[in-house]
Amino acid sequence: MHNFKELKSWQKAIDFCLDIYKLTGSFPSEEKFGLTSQLRRAGVSVPSNIAEGSGRNSDKEFLHFLSIATGSSYEVETQLIIAHRLGYIKLEEIKEAELKLSEIQKMIFVFSNKLRTNIQQ
Repeated sequence: MHNFKELKSWQKAIDFCLDIYKLTGSFPSEEKFGLTSQLRRAGVSVPSNIAEGSGRNSDKEFLHFLSIATGSSYEVETQLIIAHRLGYIKLEEIKEAELKLSEIQKMIFVFSNKLRTNIQQ
C-alpha cells in the first residue's frame, strides 16, 4: 500500500480539481447539470482514483486505477476544449489548465512505469 497523500501526482490533481471548480463557477446556469457537472466529476475522478488505487493490495491493482485516473484526465481535457469552443473559458485559462493537466498526466505515466517495473521483478 502507498500513502496517496504523499504522492505528488495526487497533490497536484487535488489542486487541479479545485481549479476546475473555480473555473466552472462562471459557467452559465443552464450548464449546471451539463458541462459543469461533467467537468467537476471528471476532475474529482483523477485524484480519487489515485487514492483508491493506493489502497489496493497490489501494484497491479494500483496500475488499473492509475489508468482510470489518466482516462479521466483526458476526459477533463476534452471537456475543457468544448467549454472553450462554447466561449465559457478564455484561451489563457485553457492553456494554463492544459499545462497543469499535462504535468499530472506525465507524473501518473512515470509512476505507472515504476509500478510496472516493480511487478516484473
